[in-house]
Amino acid sequence: MNTYMGALEKHSQEKFEIFNLEMKIGDTLKVKGKISEDADSFSINLGCKSSDLAFHFSPRFNESVIICNSKCSTVWQEEHCENHLPFSRGSTVKIIIEMLDDKFKVKLPDGHEMEFPNRHSYNKISYMSVKGGFRVVSFKLD
Repeated sequence: MNTYMGALEKHSQEKFEIFNLEMKIGDTLKVKGKISEDADSFSINLGCKSSDLAFHFSPRFNESVIICNSKCSTVWQEEHCENHLPFSRGSTVKIIIEMLDDKFKVKLPDGHEMEFPNRHSYNKISYMSVKGGFRVVSFKLD
């Protein structure tokens, strides 16, 4: 069990990156953070590097949706749109992402669960980034 704490400077476009995450099948990532008052969106990205993402999770306030996607060699793949947005600007939330063999399972702050396929069949994730209007307070990998 690893617990990481991070403090970032305040500005509207936060960026938090880790290059040696070592998340594997069966692991759960818990990300807690504060959504900025002026956020249009934010994203949590998991993969090998920023150009190869197994999972892109992006709540978008102006559209009232969550967009999930993957990226292969800098090319985005087909988006999945979830019409459930249990986030509000200015709130502190916890998002739980479980990596399974064939999919990522996400538990949202209101208890709603969603899934996204592990399209690249990754068995290990080394890269994580959090971008946009979300300041990471803490995260934990179990």
